[in-house]
Amino acid sequence: MQTFVEVAINLPQISDCFHYHLPADLAGAVEPGSLVIVPFGAQRVQGVVLRFINTPEVSKTRPVEDVVDEKPALTPVQIALAEWLCEATLSPLGACINLMLPTGLSQLTDTMVRLNPEREVDMSSLSPLEKRIVHLLDKQGDLRARQMDARIRHVEWRGALNKLARADIVITRAVLPEPTVRPKTVPMVSLEISPDQISQLHEPLSRIQRVHERRLAILRFLADQSTSVEKSLIYEKTGGNNGDLQALAKADLVMIQEMQVLRDPLEAYAFVPTSRLELTHDQAQAWERIAASLKAQAGQGKPPAPILLHGVTGSGKTELYLRAVDEILAQGKRTLILVPEISLTPQTVKRFLSRFPGQVGVVHSQLSPGERYDTWRRIRSGELSVVVGPRSALFMPQENLGLIVVDECHHDSYDQQDSLPHYHGVATAVTLAQLSGAAIILGSATPRITQYYQAAHGWWDYIELPRRILAHRETIAHHARRLGIALPFSPGEGQTADLGLPEVSVVDMRRELAAGNRSIFSLAMQAGIEHVLATNQQAILFLNRRGSATYVFCRECGWVVKCPRDDKPLTFHSRPDRLLCHTCGYQRQVPRTCPQCGGRQIRQLGTGTEKVERIVQERFPSARTLRWDAETTRKKDAHGRILAQFSDHEADILIGTQMLAKGLDLPLVTLVGVVLAEVGLNLPDFRATERTFQLLTQVAGRAGRSPLGGKVIFQTYEPENYAIQAAARHDYREFYEKEIAYRRELNYPPFTRLVRLEYRHHDPRKAEAAARDLAERLRVWIQQAGQRVDLAGPVPCFFTRLFGRYRWQIVLRGHNPALLLQGRSLPDWIIDVDPTSLL
Repeated sequence: MQTFVEVAINLPQISDCFHYHLPADLAGAVEPGSLVIVPFGAQRVQGVVLRFINTPEVSKTRPVEDVVDEKPALTPVQIALAEWLCEATLSPLGACINLMLPTGLSQLTDTMVRLNPEREVDMSSLSPLEKRIVHLLDKQGDLRARQMDARIRHVEWRGALNKLARADIVITRAVLPEPTVRPKTVPMVSLEISPDQISQLHEPLSRIQRVHERRLAILRFLADQSTSVEKSLIYEKTGGNNGDLQALAKADLVMIQEMQVLRDPLEAYAFVPTSRLELTHDQAQAWERIAASLKAQAGQGKPPAPILLHGVTGSGKTELYLRAVDEILAQGKRTLILVPEISLTPQTVKRFLSRFPGQVGVVHSQLSPGERYDTWRRIRSGELSVVVGPRSALFMPQENLGLIVVDECHHDSYDQQDSLPHYHGVATAVTLAQLSGAAIILGSATPRITQYYQAAHGWWDYIELPRRILAHRETIAHHARRLGIALPFSPGEGQTADLGLPEVSVVDMRRELAAGNRSIFSLAMQAGIEHVLATNQQAILFLNRRGSATYVFCRECGWVVKCPRDDKPLTFHSRPDRLLCHTCGYQRQVPRTCPQCGGRQIRQLGTGTEKVERIVQERFPSARTLRWDAETTRKKDAHGRILAQFSDHEADILIGTQMLAKGLDLPLVTLVGVVLAEVGLNLPDFRATERTFQLLTQVAGRAGRSPLGGKVIFQTYEPENYAIQAAARHDYREFYEKEIAYRRELNYPPFTRLVRLEYRHHDPRKAEAAARDLAERLRVWIQQAGQRVDLAGPVPCFFTRLFGRYRWQIVLRGHNPALLLQGRSLPDWIIDVDPTSLL
């Protein structure tokens, strides 16, 4: 009797599943979750077995050809999560499954291209691009499509290739590359005789006395080892070489065999084991509620409601995470710790390694394929009980999951917007917790409006940590002794003290300009930097790069040119010279004078981290500076290296972008300066104000995390804005009440849901035509469905051109606008359900 399976094809654009049968030699070797090779049309492709089926949908099935890995690549929970992602994001199932397969093991079908040796080519009849392809194949030989991409950059060459194939000038065929990662093996050496027999050897191990002594030293070294030893270690400890080992193996005194070793990215991590810290009163109350939830989960076997842990910066959320992990490990279950970006991973990993040595694994994109593959295998086998990483760690094969922690849960880095599927990390984590029966804790000093709304209405549990505490007393004392600083430790609860939040000054840059200061630094900022340098302390200068050099404002009064239809800032476009609303399409000329004050200082705003660093070095030549931005963190381990340099006080001033607003704990930082606080406010997006408040609050939290105290300076041309004022007062609820009222009035989330559709094309006219065509079809679909769905657009996107392609978008708004698109094929369109940005 044949066994039939349902297979999801591992091709990003394939959503359907297909039925195959198992040949006799694979019976018993395939399970749900197994990664297999199957025929698909004329190709051989990878696929994942979803389930066994009784009756296939087709009368004649094709066989599964092979199994890629002897163990299932996906767990049952991962299969369920992939199917949920497919439905929730309107993405192909293949793209969702591909998230869960490690780089190198998962291989997509490629195309092999070769010149037809039996066909004479008339080069005069070919186009320049076709000639280029023929010359390339003639010179290089057979090439895969990915190799051709590397050799013919920034040119769409596939159309020309298809024309050559139709003319029989080239031959193409589908190929499935072999996996590029495999277990690593190294030669290991073990002793083949008992240690007692070494002293009984009568024959010399070499005619040369010094070689005899060296080989005898190898045997004695191996006698002291409890397991096999790598060759390199033997060479290091004994001075031996490969010739010595081969001679000893030939004499049957040692055995040399290839053995698997694991590539561990944490192997070189230095850490000091730590124990539980004494909790403050606020922490103890919060922990009592978290522990009760974890115990209830263990007793009932079902997940409790998500917990929103709303704690100000420096309030001790991490210690509660550590205790929760300890509780879950005691139950024999595993945990997942999510951080928003790689920049936070080194600091978080060290904290968890110190508490749970030997149980922690790290996952992020800067691991080598081999490190990532071995970490994936160790997680799958259950060897690692605590997994730390950014959003990609969500898709590790972690069975028996008991707890998920999402630190800095407000952050946009949890949302994948660049490639399929376009998913939201927090929503995916909540679903994973439900599917796994796990608890989930979402921590932030500035939760998203939609997240706080969930807690305020009782759908999530809400726990607050309203006060900042002093931790890391030993680290702070070490720096104090090194720098000769007297620290005013105040009495507190146990090993902590209530530090209070740093004082924030809002500097009106309009007044600075009127007083004759044309520098990007206010007088208060300059004085603050001088004080930091004079007292051997540290400063952070934060620059919100997002949206820089894009909006137009009056430098004399702060007036911003906005759309009369939806009050969004208009964006400057130099070709042609115009201002455009990226929400509704309204456009106008750049004004010559300000209608509010009559001033002529109309400017486009923007600067960069390099410029800020150059000005700092010119104004403060003795200052040691570091930059932390996308350019300085391209290399592997760059985040950890920059953070370590600054933590060790190898620099006085750290200049950076959003990376600085994460949960960094830097006790010597006593000044945080925000170069221009309102940059993010003036982006045409419904979350622009929220993001600005979050960034300002988070970056302000980097100051004053020790008894040295701290000061924060917000420089701005819009000091009266409610987001800036609320951030200066560290008042989340004040901001929430005003923002939620605006959201309700304008019918934005959480009071409605959005779907964003985006089209890209190299030809701007074709991009616009495709967008207008779909808009017309959407209006018909809305009318036919009888749904209350608003349609905005089509309009060019805020970033009009990306990677050489022009972008147009349409936004749907309603109770559940995604229903309108279910079952409809929209090739070449990017569909983002519940987008976090409309830029």
